[in-house]
Amino acid sequence: MTLRHLAAMMIPACDDPPMPGAEDDEIFADILTTAEAGLARIRPALARFHAFASEFFLGHNAADQNLAIDRFRASGGSAVSILTSLIVRCYYRNSRVMAALGMEARSPFPLGFHVEPGDFSLLDPVRARGKIYRDVN
Repeated sequence: MTLRHLAAMMIPACDDPPMPGAEDDEIFADILTTAEAGLARIRPALARFHAFASEFFLGHNAADQNLAIDRFRASGGSAVSILTSLIVRCYYRNSRVMAALGMEARSPFPLGFHVEPGDFSLLDPVRARGKIYRDVN
């Protein structure tokens, strides 16, 4: 139940344009199936989130729930990135979400996507982001 609440808060449903939230039955089933494959890594992350959020979820308002999410995010660590990655990955590979985004509902491999050879302008957003690493001495 805690994971479903987290998914709903991360990616809520939207009416305009109509998009399911991450707590949607089909998407959440994928989240659970994917989590099962990496249960050893997911279980500590869920336990850590539950420790932050359990007192804020049941019978509390959205502001208190958001406070719990903010506390969890601020704590950093692998638990935050593991759960975020799990939910986002399952959401964006859902065929309804891909179709709503104007993408063909298929994996990029083996068909791939056409990219002009030598079109280095595709790297412009990465270059514009600037340096995100530190030099090794």
